[in-house]
Amino acid sequence: MPNERSARIELPLVLMLVLKRGALLAAVWLVLAGAGGDALLVGLLVVPVATWISLRLLPASGGVRLYRMLLFLPGFLWRSLLGGVDVAWRVFHPALPIRPGWIKEPVNLSDGGKVALGAELSLMPGTLVAGSDGPMLLVHVLDTRQHTADAVHVEEARIATLLAAAPGEPRS
Repeated sequence: MPNERSARIELPLVLMLVLKRGALLAAVWLVLAGAGGDALLVGLLVVPVATWISLRLLPASGGVRLYRMLLFLPGFLWRSLLGGVDVAWRVFHPALPIRPGWIKEPVNLSDGGKVALGAELSLMPGTLVAGSDGPMLLVHVLDTRQHTADAVHVEEARIATLLAAAPGEPRS
């Protein structure tokens, strides 16, 4: 029975995915709520529910490996720092050189990839992703004269690399 065998092989991968997501969400909970008694009790209820919701909203679509995240993180932090300096310069500049507006940029990522890209861009100073319309990402920017579209596509490529599963890697 090929279906029964594939189900037996798939179960450890699903269990691993649940454990990874649960551990990540538990870590986020501890950072946000602390390790106090009440926070831990609430976390025991919240983390499993959040894990279930996470798996329902963002099913497994590709493997994110720790080494890829570690390679991704320094560049993200550097770009975030530069963006913060740019925003601070604009705030303290006497002429307040901003031209806020919206841009729509096409992206070629899965739904989960779009969510990751949107989250990353929203963490960068000066941009806020407000959603998507099909393949288009809707981004609010502080200055429409900047080359934000180029930056969106550079970050899209970085996210695609981060989410890409190498042949033979289990999906998570």
